[in-house]
Amino acid sequence: MAQNYDGLRELLSQDQKANEIFLSLPAYVREQISQRDSAVHNVQELEDYADNLLKGDC
Repeated sequence: MAQNYDGLRELLSQDQKANEIFLSLPAYVREQISQRDSAVHNVQELEDYADNLLKGDC
């Protein structure tokens, strides 16, 4: 099971893979994810949210 964090900021500061994924995303996707900091608790949620944004589903 994935490690859960309090939000995006903690996830990015504690998980190198999550930080690398986040930094590889286009700026508009990073901005939208950052606005929902408390909705992202682990790498899988980050990847899913980013995929949805990149597909235009959100």
